[in-house]
Amino acid sequence: MTGLSMPLNPRFTDWSGKRVWIIGASSGIGAALARDLLARGARVAVSSRSQDKLAEMVGALVLSLDVRDGAALRQAMTRIQGAYGGLDLFVYCAGIYAPQRATGFDLPSALAHDDINYRGVLHALDAVLPGLLAQRSGHIALVSSVAGWRGLPQALAYGPTKAALINLAEVLYTDLRASGIGVSVINPGFVDTPLTVRNDFAMPALITAQQAAGAILRGLEHGRFAIHFPKRFTLWLRLLRLLPDPLYFAAVRRITGLG
Repeated sequence: MTGLSMPLNPRFTDWSGKRVWIIGASSGIGAALARDLLARGARVAVSSRSQDKLAEMVGALVLSLDVRDGAALRQAMTRIQGAYGGLDLFVYCAGIYAPQRATGFDLPSALAHDDINYRGVLHALDAVLPGLLAQRSGHIALVSSVAGWRGLPQALAYGPTKAALINLAEVLYTDLRASGIGVSVINPGFVDTPLTVRNDFAMPALITAQQAAGAILRGLEHGRFAIHFPKRFTLWLRLLRLLPDPLYFAAVRRITGLG
């Protein structure tokens, strides 16, 4: 095995009995991931603002909350500690998305994206890190997006928050590796969810939320830090990251017709 292919995190080899907390589990990728893990025998706590949808997760520990409420997140972690005795995997999948361009700048929308997509993660880390550090094990997985790799049209409010998560995950990995805590950043392409239905453009390589959940679990099982999918789409976007700025902006204009 070469250095480039070696796993950067401990691998998940058996999900049975694993203690998992998913924030953003009421729909889309988070809901599909929760159902998949429950089916594999994991003990799963699910959180979002949608109490009714969470209640449909048979067998899950339902902890309804708003990620902007740090006290609620800490209280939820206390309940998880009481119910499970610890945590093996924390997944932050909560997020909002509304298309926005600078020509129609919307400050309240931009700030709302920051509150939920990024600051919510900080509140969650404040809740989960003490327990993970105390047990010297566990895994943090942050769901970002390929929109965080480089600036894209329509993503003025959304893209910067996802770029922040990528940087945050890299710092977390550096800081927590010696403490036995794994970190992954998940960058999906286009996934058929309630967030993407508002897009008014063709979404190449669109996959289902269930397919996304499967890709995430495979990435965790292989110990990957960076998990991105579907590869037929994301590999091309990773190549675009390497282009010099003039070529990158020209490629974006040609592909999207915007700019």
